[in-house]
Amino acid sequence: MSEFTKEESRNFIIGLCVLGVSLLIALIIKLDRNKWKGAEDTDYSVFATFNHTDGLSIGDKVRLAGIDVGYVNGVQLDDDFRATLELKIRKEISIPDDSSAAIVSSGIMGKKYIEVEPGGSEDFIADKGEFSFTQDAIILEELIDRVISLGKAKRKSAAPQTDTQEMEN
Repeated sequence: MSEFTKEESRNFIIGLCVLGVSLLIALIIKLDRNKWKGAEDTDYSVFATFNHTDGLSIGDKVRLAGIDVGYVNGVQLDDDFRATLELKIRKEISIPDDSSAAIVSSGIMGKKYIEVEPGGSEDFIADKGEFSFTQDAIILEELIDRVISLGKAKRKSAAPQTDTQEMEN
């Protein structure tokens, strides 16, 4: 049996490291997805209806004040072709019934999640209750189009006077 060359040994070690890191990442993702498993009996459901959810999917987080308090459990279309999400919220978290839910992202290209903005009511959303106020996800392409349009409009308004306008003056 011949021995490996230094380059072959180095490539083998790098391959093992890459494999180990890949397995570690897969394990972290698996544990994160299963974080709420087994808690379904104690969590309660709240529904939120949005015109579009753009990038939000089942399993994504629900946060309140930046803290994870639940996850998206299901999604379906209602009669008006809007997305109704079922959110599972931890049983110890009570959400005021005048709270709002917004789809936000954790950066420009970050993962989407639902941010709950608590209201001031003393009454709380019950199990199978619904958010009265929701805000759809901002679609990045639409936002870029708006910025470009504003830039073009500003450029037109700041354009120098033409020769005919200068002659009149």
